[in-house]
Amino acid sequence: MTACAIKEGSTTGAGAGAGGPKWVRVETKPAAGARARAASPVAGVVPVAPAPALSPVAVPVPGRATEWALAPAGPGKWTLAAPGRAERPGTEAVPAAPVGRAPAVERPAETVLPPFVLAGDGAYGARLAVASVAGGEGARFVERWTLDGPEPYAVPLPTDQPEEAEAQVLPLADGRVLIRRRVAERHTFSLLYPTGPGTGEVLLGSVERDALTLLPPSPDGVSAYALSAGAYSTGLWRVAGGPGGPEHLADLPGRCSGGVWLDRDGRLLALDREPAGGGPVKTVAVDLDRDAGMTPLLQIAPESDDRLLLADPDSGLLLIRSDAPGHARLGWGVLGSSLPVRFPECLRLPGRTVTPFAVQPGQPLMPESCAVALRIDGAEGAWIGLWRPSGRRLHQVAAPAGWLGGSGVWSRDGVLKLPYADGETACAVALLEMPEDTERLPGGSRRQPSGAPVPLPACTPVPLGQAPLVGCTSSKLGPGLT
Repeated sequence: MTACAIKEGSTTGAGAGAGGPKWVRVETKPAAGARARAASPVAGVVPVAPAPALSPVAVPVPGRATEWALAPAGPGKWTLAAPGRAERPGTEAVPAAPVGRAPAVERPAETVLPPFVLAGDGAYGARLAVASVAGGEGARFVERWTLDGPEPYAVPLPTDQPEEAEAQVLPLADGRVLIRRRVAERHTFSLLYPTGPGTGEVLLGSVERDALTLLPPSPDGVSAYALSAGAYSTGLWRVAGGPGGPEHLADLPGRCSGGVWLDRDGRLLALDREPAGGGPVKTVAVDLDRDAGMTPLLQIAPESDDRLLLADPDSGLLLIRSDAPGHARLGWGVLGSSLPVRFPECLRLPGRTVTPFAVQPGQPLMPESCAVALRIDGAEGAWIGLWRPSGRRLHQVAAPAGWLGGSGVWSRDGVLKLPYADGETACAVALLEMPEDTERLPGGSRRQPSGAPVPLPACTPVPLGQAPLVGCTSSKLGPGLT
């Protein structure tokens, strides 16, 4: 049995209407003496707990002369109020960067999975958890979360020995969890699954390479891929879902990182490629059904670093980071569109790092209407940004305490699921609704893109070649992206 409560709350900015973001916490708490379940959850009402606690605290807001305070506005609700006259109402409070501290530099990292990884369909999640041990550091073990039932729950998957901190986990659609371990000069791969009171393990094989990292989960739910970067090329491996054990698919020229899936079948994979002799980073498309053939996908300017961060296969919406405007900026484009990449001003937050991590699915032919969730990192911590390309506003809200940062999934109707584990709850999900963009543009149109396109230097179009994605031949952005 579980103990639960239901309460709904909202966090609104000064002058914001009823369309502000609403929090709903979904969690389970074992009753006294109860053990974590390894079976499917019992069907019933979704247990929902009170909204994330927000203490009244004064926070500095950029562009305002006064400090604004987050204060109670009723049961389970909070509002943003100022002691003096409100300036520029209608914007949520955002913690300001400390005076005298250099702004954070946005430098895209190598292929690194977040601490909590969601399966391609969002049904399962997995992470390395740490067991509490009195008087010392706890032992690490794999923990699988089930998120598609009436209530979320976690199943521990410990083995005979504790896991190392550098191990990587990746959930599959059938509930098993792939784990990569480093053993001397080899990388071993196994599938873990619950078997009553214990943990079952299927050894898949090993790969002998100096460095090897898992790519994000494949949309097909059964395959898993990894990259092994070398001095002049990058090895592409299928480590699960093949006819046998780990299978070497191809050696891709240059140093490849990233990893974004462009379709629902797990065929087209986008990678950020740096030439072997050095040079600008460009995104390429790898067709896994054509012997891992590689085709240029994204090129904004000849000397710019252009990386693909996220893609939605349903609508074709692409989230891009490029320094073509003069410094690294977050922009968006549409696969197959004739419009250029746009860099909205509302996504430009000096001193912060803004990283998209989830796009609303199920919006075919409507890329500008897709809700996008972004993680905002600053000196004060991490919080959530919500944005649509059709809007001109970035909604910023606090993350739930214990949020497993960088992880979350949208439902088709615009509800964001954020997994978290705080001191009171070991497995829970917070639901966040996408607020309405109340600002209307001249003429009554609400489908204009955010911000004006940034003028970019002219460049020679990338030839189409044998691109698996067909686009305009006059594109500045490469095959399939115009």
